[in-house]
Amino acid sequence: MRNVARKQQEPKAASGPLTRPYRIEEQVGYLLRRAHQRASAIFQVTIGDPNITPTQYSSMAKLNEYRELSQNLLGRLVGMDKATMQGVVRRLKERGLVDSRPDPGDARRTLLSLTTEGQRTVNKLLLNGPAVSRETLKPLNLAEQRQLLELLSRIV
Repeated sequence: MRNVARKQQEPKAASGPLTRPYRIEEQVGYLLRRAHQRASAIFQVTIGDPNITPTQYSSMAKLNEYRELSQNLLGRLVGMDKATMQGVVRRLKERGLVDSRPDPGDARRTLLSLTTEGQRTVNKLLLNGPAVSRETLKPLNLAEQRQLLELLSRIV
């Protein structure tokens, strides 16, 4: 009888190995958000135009690569949803960096291209792009940099 009372008073031990407490600092979402904040801050001081955002830069880089794209395809190529892409395009057009025209083959579609000013701007920005990546990845050695980029590309 005495052993039964003692067992009921003792706290129950967790089955299996001791579990670690949940720490937000160890969670993938938290770490990705912090890495994104760091990369964005480095982008802003390194890219060469304080008024260009990373989403605008990637859109301009793709327009530079393809010359002309539908807004829908551009959004897919840079991984942006329709609403975000519309805002990015609107701001680039307001700055005179991107022009649009109806698609002659499909009036529902808008084709986007860089303006002369947009081409000049993206040419300058593309020279600084690699420096953004170098600075962002600087805490890692070359093998770790390659591994991180490979792992991230598997996630996305």
